[in-house]
Amino acid sequence: MNEQKTIRILNLYAGIGGNRKLWSGDIEVTAVENVPEIAKIYQDFFPQDKVIVANAHQYLLEHYKEFDFIWSSPPCPSHSKIRRFTSVERGQSKPIFPDMKLYEEIIFLQSYYEGKWVVENVQSYYEPLIKPKLVQRHYFWSNFFIDKKHFEGDNISAGHNDDRQDNLGFDLSKYSNIEKTKILRNCVKPEVGAYIWSCAFKTKQMQLSSIPPTDEFVGILEATL
Repeated sequence: MNEQKTIRILNLYAGIGGNRKLWSGDIEVTAVENVPEIAKIYQDFFPQDKVIVANAHQYLLEHYKEFDFIWSSPPCPSHSKIRRFTSVERGQSKPIFPDMKLYEEIIFLQSYYEGKWVVENVQSYYEPLIKPKLVQRHYFWSNFFIDKKHFEGDNISAGHNDDRQDNLGFDLSKYSNIEKTKILRNCVKPEVGAYIWSCAFKTKQMQLSSIPPTDEFVGILEATL
């Protein structure tokens, strides 16, 4: 019987780790986040992960061959439908160029990377240049099949931070001098992150005992078997 191989994961633009929260199994995670204060919070929540404060875009270019699975969540404001039709339309923000690092990374991974990969971003105000898969409120591009599953929406523009923390399972009460609302809004819902992970590796690599046994999530996992 062959021993299970440790899966080496690169988690780019890691934030506080919403996407990573429910990953488990024989994994070794390297997280890259360029804001030191946010990287510190990620490290507090995931002390077993290697956390690097660096430019994630450049880190991908220099280290992609070292990993079996890559998750990338490039900055989203310049692509955001919400920003385009709220802040800009109301004169609260100026129009900006879409940050093409998003598509640079998709094309780069499609062309040169041999492992499994996924790039996540918000729904854009324009027709995506490369067709994504829509799951919950996120666009996903990947080299593995992602079936469209239903997740309850989370209105990131409404509610209080306490509600967002309860919804995501992160307690930021002891941290100060950070933009908590922005950090929480940028989080991928852990159940969505776990579902994408299960699509990449099926459920063999996951320890189901570590996942809250909600009817919704159990149904999602069973559908991938």
